[in-house]
Amino acid sequence: MGKRPLVRRRGRGGNQFRSTSTGKVGTKAVYPRFPLSEQHEGTIIDLVHERGREAPLAKIRFEDGSISFVPAILGAQVGSTLQFGLKSELKEGNVISIQNIPDGTIVCNIEKHFGDGGAIVKSAGTNATIFSHGDEGVTVKLPSGRFATLNPKNRAMLGTLAGGGASERFYMSAGNKWRSFRAKGKKYPLVRGVAQAAYVHPHGGGRHQHVGQSSTVARDTPPGAKVGSIAARKTGRARIKERK
Repeated sequence: MGKRPLVRRRGRGGNQFRSTSTGKVGTKAVYPRFPLSEQHEGTIIDLVHERGREAPLAKIRFEDGSISFVPAILGAQVGSTLQFGLKSELKEGNVISIQNIPDGTIVCNIEKHFGDGGAIVKSAGTNATIFSHGDEGVTVKLPSGRFATLNPKNRAMLGTLAGGGASERFYMSAGNKWRSFRAKGKKYPLVRGVAQAAYVHPHGGGRHQHVGQSSTVARDTPPGAKVGSIAARKTGRARIKERK
């Protein structure tokens, strides 16, 4: 009969593969749904850590008493004020539409679509640069080096996200790495297919640890054999040269 590969079992879903809910703030870390025409000001009342997230969160209380969580920028501290609106100052931590942010400004936590509350450039220690303003929209240079043209109404936070370098620390033990991966809903440890038995994985079995066949499979390959390089256009040395 054989056994379903791990990637197939994880793709089906289940409680054992979901990220844990303990240690979470309970709400999404996004911008509040304020209209663009309104001007609001909030005060950071606490800096909290959410399990599975490297960047700290700033707990903000606004003048109307509402509370929101947003990713904290580098240099944020309890008691500092943040402004939300079109008339906000060009000061780190303030949230403004990218149409009103000058070229060359460092921003983070940018909305991909207007009103989503911030969806890109949210990793710890990352930032993007407002590149240019044009008729099609505002062009932003992302941390990867690519350029994205976004809606001018999309909001962004000025500054660089805090928590940079957290991923560069050593885990020091397998247990710490397992807990870190579990908080993000990731699988650890990962076992190579060639190290497994033949009935567990298509790459398993044999006298030595080798695939024994082409590791590239078609897009419409049956689920039991859909492992390896799925619908790869190019592999090997030629692909490595293209990356360089």
